[in-house]
Amino acid sequence: MQTASRRKFIETGLSALAGLSLVTHPGFGTTAKPADKIRLGIIGTGSRGAGLASLVKNIPALSLIACCDTIPANLKNGMAHAEKGAKAYTDYRQLLDDKNIDAVIIATPLYLHYPMAIAALQAGKHIYLEKSMTYDIPQAIDLVKQVHKSGLIFQVGYQYRYYSLYHRVKEIMKENWLGKITHFECQYNRNSNWRFPVSDPKLERAVNWRMYRAYCGGPLSELCAHEIDVVNFMLDSHPLKVVGLGGINYWKDGRDTYDNIRTVYDYPNGVKASVTSVLSNAYNGYSIRILGDKATAEILRDKAFIYPENINNAKGTVDGVTGATLALTTQGQGVELKFGKPGEAVPEPTITALQDFAHCIQTKKQPISNVETGRDGSIAIHMGNAAADTESVQLWKPAYSV
Repeated sequence: MQTASRRKFIETGLSALAGLSLVTHPGFGTTAKPADKIRLGIIGTGSRGAGLASLVKNIPALSLIACCDTIPANLKNGMAHAEKGAKAYTDYRQLLDDKNIDAVIIATPLYLHYPMAIAALQAGKHIYLEKSMTYDIPQAIDLVKQVHKSGLIFQVGYQYRYYSLYHRVKEIMKENWLGKITHFECQYNRNSNWRFPVSDPKLERAVNWRMYRAYCGGPLSELCAHEIDVVNFMLDSHPLKVVGLGGINYWKDGRDTYDNIRTVYDYPNGVKASVTSVLSNAYNGYSIRILGDKATAEILRDKAFIYPENINNAKGTVDGVTGATLALTTQGQGVELKFGKPGEAVPEPTITALQDFAHCIQTKKQPISNVETGRDGSIAIHMGNAAADTESVQLWKPAYSV
């Protein structure tokens, strides 16, 4: 039989929880006066960079005055969203030399993030760097030092840190609605070869850089990075160790990044986070489940559900054993979690992130997704890949946190 506290949670508390909305966080959605426009350049206008360019048009504080890409079609796509009279570059160093540019978005393949970010810091530009922050651990550690020396604003493109849905989930965790948190189950699956068409074979690696170890960390850095960062955000921590397995078991097409990987990260207080990506099955696609002893929170793309734990320890006969437990736990009905301001549409998280980037430049406020949180994510990604590569436990070293 359920205890009174369990019944109260299931029957009344959950309904109240689902109806609560998020308190607005300082700086979110702040816009500037036209005179305060920040002159922006975008380095890398492929699918992500061009998408960011299209969003910048709707942010009054930002003015896109330059784009750079080595592929003509990409450059054209980016420039289509730029201000009249904007400059087009094929060499990012020339864009960085432009004294009219205050800040840059870097949306290039992962292996270019660190050298471009260092060059942008040296040129005195504020930086919005797409995830993941760096290709390897030494780069992550050094970039922290260089950002601190520069005094410039540095934001990493983990937009879910700016999504009120995730802030609401974090609040209910702190309010103990889920009870004691023991596990996170994260997945980012696709049924796709994850390739883009190439008009010229010479552009294969430039376009399909996600397929090759020389350019990125595969699904862990390009898909699961968001979920690793979410776990770090929810726990205000980083993993202590990780084990993992990966392989190229389905897409035998010349790639050398994994087409499947499964990792388990160990966090303080024994919390475990499984992080999985499979490129041959898209069932449930993107999801994060947070398991507590009172309830489970399931986060999907743009909504979340709470499932209470209905504890039933009735005894009976199981497989011929009299007195065995019939059902330890049966899953309760899910209730959708409400978030955001009542009656208002929730902004697209990337827009909120870009708005906050502008706000941080204007106010010299530290971004929520910053060089330290970006470092922790990059190191965790590298540890996960190293664990799968070597089939050994990878440990977080004290030097990583300096």
